[in-house]
Amino acid sequence: MSLPGLSSVADLQPFAEDLRQLRHSLHSHPELAFEEMRTAEVVATRLREYGYSVETGIAGTGVVGTLRLGTSERSIGVRADMDALPIDELNTFSHRSCVPGHMHACGHDGHTAMLLGAARQLAQRQSFDGTVHLIFQPAEERGYDSGAKRMVEQGLFTRFPCDAVFALHNHPGAPAGTFMFRTGNFMAAGDRVFVRIIGKGGHAARPHLANDPIVAAGSIVMGLQTIVSRNVDPTKSAVVTIGKIAGGTAPNVIPGQVELSISVRSFDTEVRQLLKERIIKLVHAQADSFGVTAVIDYVEGYPVVTNTEAETAFAIQVAKELVGADRVTEQMDALMGSEDFGYMLQQRPGTFLRLGNGPIEGGNTLHSATYDFNDENLVVGAAFWARLVERYLPIQ
Repeated sequence: MSLPGLSSVADLQPFAEDLRQLRHSLHSHPELAFEEMRTAEVVATRLREYGYSVETGIAGTGVVGTLRLGTSERSIGVRADMDALPIDELNTFSHRSCVPGHMHACGHDGHTAMLLGAARQLAQRQSFDGTVHLIFQPAEERGYDSGAKRMVEQGLFTRFPCDAVFALHNHPGAPAGTFMFRTGNFMAAGDRVFVRIIGKGGHAARPHLANDPIVAAGSIVMGLQTIVSRNVDPTKSAVVTIGKIAGGTAPNVIPGQVELSISVRSFDTEVRQLLKERIIKLVHAQADSFGVTAVIDYVEGYPVVTNTEAETAFAIQVAKELVGADRVTEQMDALMGSEDFGYMLQQRPGTFLRLGNGPIEGGNTLHSATYDFNDENLVVGAAFWARLVERYLPIQ
């Protein structure tokens, strides 16, 4: 369905090859959190060419492009993330990463290219009344002290007032060009816990002369499995995963310490606090019982991504107009992954959505060394953002 005066997929189709080349260039030159210098320069240069006023250096490498038209005081923000991951790319296509150990394994190259495509469309058509702020954010992948957090703390919405703010992420496993939404809690809060179990090293044949931190760590790992199953209300969701155990150098040596790295996910504020309290108490109690010491660094990470009802309903309607109701899921399942756009949604109403990236065969999954963003989405994603802005800031 196409409405007069609003951007459509067909309108953006002539720019498909330029967007593809842009995305491939970004993919070939991935940059990690707060190091997105080249990417930020590409973004700022294009925005200025399109006629936007541009502010750079926000949260280090963040960029905001602003375009004001007409007389309306209404404003909207749209965000794209720019950073890559510390992964060696295994793809062999021509636009593979040229930076060893760095890779766009989460599709942020596509997010950036789509929003730049929308930026050009909005500037050329000038079919809205109000102010649009296009937010190009660093360091979404950091997991803590992220780009969104820093931008908010540095006065993002004071400097660039937004009545609402929107963002999306590509979603492998769903058909390309399909849109998925969820009202309310959508993505989990994500915390990290780093534990050092400090014992007393010694000879493997004389364990009575040592305080074995590996045995204590094993008990702690098993004990942590009971926190969700025996402390969290079964009607609520939570995950505690021990992702890393490091300790020891030889089979005949009892090490002096062991390190655990833990990921904690939740949707509910009370559950999040309960998990923190129980993990800390359990780790210390288990350590004490084995005569070793536990040092805990509990890092509270991204907040829950909570989509507001009105803004989500609005975005759903825009997606239906753009691609048809049969390609839109209005209430998909909640996701246990985390996303720092939650910091922005704590400050302004808005919604975070998913855009299908196609099949996952061959390892084409997020954070995989063989991942690649689907170029078919570039035009449809850019058209969605342009149409969303035009619908949110209609010409009266």
